[in-house]
Amino acid sequence: MNQRRWRWVALFAVLSLVLGACGSDDSNDAADDDDDGDTEETVELVQDGSRLDGIIDEGTFVCGVNDAVPGFGFTDEDGNFSGFDIDFCRVIAAAVLGDAEAVEYRPLAAADRFTALQSGEIDVLSRNTTWTATRDGSEGAAFTVPTFYDGQGMMVRTGEYESIDDMGGTSICVLSGTTTELNLASRFNAAGLEYEPLSFEDNDLLRESFISGQCDGWTSDKSQLAAVRSAYPEGDGGPEALTILDETFSKEPLGPAVADGDPAWYDAVNWAIIATIQAEEFGITSENIDDFLDSENPEILRFLGQAAGEDDAVLDPGLGLPADFAYQVVSQVGNYAEIYERNVGPDTALGLERGLNALYTDGGILYPPPYR
Repeated sequence: MNQRRWRWVALFAVLSLVLGACGSDDSNDAADDDDDGDTEETVELVQDGSRLDGIIDEGTFVCGVNDAVPGFGFTDEDGNFSGFDIDFCRVIAAAVLGDAEAVEYRPLAAADRFTALQSGEIDVLSRNTTWTATRDGSEGAAFTVPTFYDGQGMMVRTGEYESIDDMGGTSICVLSGTTTELNLASRFNAAGLEYEPLSFEDNDLLRESFISGQCDGWTSDKSQLAAVRSAYPEGDGGPEALTILDETFSKEPLGPAVADGDPAWYDAVNWAIIATIQAEEFGITSENIDDFLDSENPEILRFLGQAAGEDDAVLDPGLGLPADFAYQVVSQVGNYAEIYERNVGPDTALGLERGLNALYTDGGILYPPPYR
């Protein structure tokens, strides 16, 4: 374990001891006291030295990811990571460190991701994670702007079911430690349908059980179902053997998260992500970015870290990022459209249309705040 990781683990241990001493004998009151104290103490201590400073000193950071979801977080036979969520780890590295490859990837099971974030085992969580009130308030996570707007669906064997309302008395595969379990229960209970949930700790076990016929349906975010379907074994019929039902029965804003209580690190991560969306709105890509360095548009010049405006100055918004962070992000990784299209877009195995994930000017809901 490196020195920075030791510092964060030690800090977490000290906070645990201090806060434990503050609790009362009543378990409920103690829990409430711990929540309040944890927030105040963490903010106070982290502000004395942000995680951002340690990451800059080390020249690398740890990104908690998935390694078994094609298109989003996946490893090949040589152990190389790729995917939409992986690219946003690279975006952060390019913005903060000027090197998109300065990332250590840490594969995590769904049930372990928030523990890893809280303990300091990882610096960023970028792993198909839904932003919810409980996770914001109770899991010690601070979510950035969503990178992918999704919704929960149901996948079945082709020809067996036409809708969820036809699935009374079935068994449903679901990943434990996720929002999908609660959404599944809400949907079936609201329709008065009996069902048997079969929970699994990781996607490999879930996939094996589904292939073997233990489950009649598989529920997850539709993007993840599309990923699984794209890689379904040809010996079992390939992608055509599976159908994702039309119904979407939840809201799933997915995006990276960092630990609560460190506003400097949060701002750096959040604006690194926003830069990919802003670049698409400006029409700046990894191929044409150098052409924009001579732009007559002061907003574009400011965005790329160039002198602009009446005072001919380089903007420093106080984010703790280099002036050219957006240039590094787009030139090394690409804008949002490039990241989307190469990993999950219509021309990939997943074949996902942009939909809500288009810019607000194109019928979607991606809307970057101004960089000024």
